[in-house]
Amino acid sequence: MKAITFQGVNNVEVRNVPDPRIEKSDDVILKVTSTTICGSDLHLLRGRIPKMPKGFIIGHEAMGVVEELGKDVSGLKKGDRVVVPFPVACGHCWYCEHELWSQCDNSNEHGEIGGIFGYSELMGGYDGGQAEYLRVPYANVGPRKVPADLSDEELLFLTDILPTSYWGAENGGVKKGDTVVVLGCGPVGLLAQKWAAYMGAGRVIAVDKINYRLRHAKKFNQVEVLNFDDYDNTGEYIKEITRGGADVVIDCVGMDGEMSAVETLETLLKIQGGSKSAIEIASQAVRKGGTVSVVGVYGARYNNFPFGDFFSRNITLKMGQCPAHSYIDRILPLIKTKEIDATDIITHTLSLSEGKKAYELFDQRLDDCIKVILKP
Repeated sequence: MKAITFQGVNNVEVRNVPDPRIEKSDDVILKVTSTTICGSDLHLLRGRIPKMPKGFIIGHEAMGVVEELGKDVSGLKKGDRVVVPFPVACGHCWYCEHELWSQCDNSNEHGEIGGIFGYSELMGGYDGGQAEYLRVPYANVGPRKVPADLSDEELLFLTDILPTSYWGAENGGVKKGDTVVVLGCGPVGLLAQKWAAYMGAGRVIAVDKINYRLRHAKKFNQVEVLNFDDYDNTGEYIKEITRGGADVVIDCVGMDGEMSAVETLETLLKIQGGSKSAIEIASQAVRKGGTVSVVGVYGARYNNFPFGDFFSRNITLKMGQCPAHSYIDRILPLIKTKEIDATDIITHTLSLSEGKKAYELFDQRLDDCIKVILKP
């Protein structure tokens, strides 16, 4: 089969690789009908995630049709159309039983954190979904059947970014009348803005430095927009215009924010986990007693983290990998009724064989790219 594979830093290629096979009795093999590139896949591309062997199949957002089933799979049959949540979860450990699916104790023999499709040996070593076929373990737990009358484009983001953005807003405790700041206008940030409005926020302010993303946020989400390049201190400016700070700040940027020269050097030397510019803005933009919800991916440990700023102002910090399994069934009815529509973020649709071009578009922000759908 064809698959997008990691071939070294800043190098992915579509290669012919062996087809996946049933390895355990509760596996299924999925014929992928649509997949996509996530912003966190760029961390792999840029060499920021360790234990990425050459040839590793990337991708954790995929959907398709069940092609083959292990003998112990129940509730699914050949031909069923499903979406697959990005965390790999066993369904019976303490964490799964408490709906912390992304922290599954049994899906990653390489570390304490749960497994993720297509995200390095560090995250369990599972082949990813940017391929023609995908092996899905624990198939009695993960895959969710989806209606035939909805398009792949309407459903695909249930695998990750719709649950992640919803969870980010929910973790922040967004409620009616709140002022919410969303840092980042990539796919997750744009969807977090939608969820903040859905939850009743009275004012939503979107922050980015990419003008076409800001234009998209303003046009489709009807939010206020700020380009942080326009201000000497964006966090303090937000505090000023909100008269004390936002009730909730949702950080959808993580370690991909703007890096100082020192941070760039420290990151290259592996003594810094990447940029902390977004969390620094958050520490200034949130009001006293407010909440910062972090869904942007951060790396290793960070020097000069603004811990004292949070502590002194009674700020609540919430963060982590979204337990996506818990959100698919909650969000799907909203897609059916058109109360939430994420399809406006799709700017490009390409074939899987054009995977290298798709990564270039997304990584280098060419042709006003926001989200690429890949069709095997």
